[in-house]
Amino acid sequence: MNGPLTIGYAAMLEQFDPRESVELTVLAEQHGFSGCMAADHFQPWVPAQGQAAFVWNVLGAVGERTHGDLGPGVTCPSFRFHPAIVAQAAATLEAMNPGRTWLGLGTGEALNEHVVPGYWPEAGERSLRMWEAIELISTLFAGSLERRDVKFKGEYFTMESTRLWTMPAEPPPILVATAGPINAKKAGKFADGIITVGAPLEKIEGLFARFDAGAAEAGKDPDTMPKVLQLHMSWAETDEEALVNAMTEWPNGGMKFPKADIRSPHDFAEMAKLVRPEDFRGRMVISSDPDEHRAYIQKFLDLGFDRVYLHNVGRNQREWIETFGRDVLPHLHR
Repeated sequence: MNGPLTIGYAAMLEQFDPRESVELTVLAEQHGFSGCMAADHFQPWVPAQGQAAFVWNVLGAVGERTHGDLGPGVTCPSFRFHPAIVAQAAATLEAMNPGRTWLGLGTGEALNEHVVPGYWPEAGERSLRMWEAIELISTLFAGSLERRDVKFKGEYFTMESTRLWTMPAEPPPILVATAGPINAKKAGKFADGIITVGAPLEKIEGLFARFDAGAAEAGKDPDTMPKVLQLHMSWAETDEEALVNAMTEWPNGGMKFPKADIRSPHDFAEMAKLVRPEDFRGRMVISSDPDEHRAYIQKFLDLGFDRVYLHNVGRNQREWIETFGRDVLPHLHR
């Protein structure tokens, strides 16, 4: 099996200003949450969410105020940022918090990445760009550990001869975010772990099978590699309030279509007008009963996740943190 069970806090920088995000993460740790996954967004999903702080600044502050693990969940290394800059940010964060950080990477979404002008490619090219970026980052990490310069020339990225002059004793593990079988297998083969979101259990079982196959091809033991879940939910003191929170704060959770090509929060807001309560069914638990949430989380732990980062979609973060710290976290197990 992987390392000890981690139930962490998903800091939604789309919803809360950076100071409050740090305070909520500190509060979560005080109530039994361990670790922080912080969202990397240039814009919120919908204007009502209202925020989009720079993830690396927030993680630096979180690291100073907490003791658990932390990482971006996830950042894209191939559009807004050149992969060498992502490598520098991740190495610095790990140097400041030795043994605590990880680097979550994904293919990106137009909502965040299109702010740097240029052609927004199809999904296949976005995947190719991510994997080439990961190759560059890994090359830069390896050379920097050996205190030597490296260079890189690929189809999408070029890096002149250089190194990371601030480099931790060990680079942060690279975790790839995916919900698709092809990238899941590549994650097993070329990365250190996998991140995914809540989905039907049979779909996740399929992802794990592909991930395990990729790891085996590379001669790695998949049982020693992190399998990370980000799980959205809506808890409030009444079912009615929980539903209102989902509909107003997180309507994107009820949108049953790919979202990677949508560029504007205002476009998402127009689409949100079409979301109905039943659209969340099978995608997110909406309930005032902590035990219903506990049972749902436990199903994913039983599948083999060893790290789960929880996001309650409402503004009632403090009440949720206290309630789950008391009534849910102590009853979760591997």
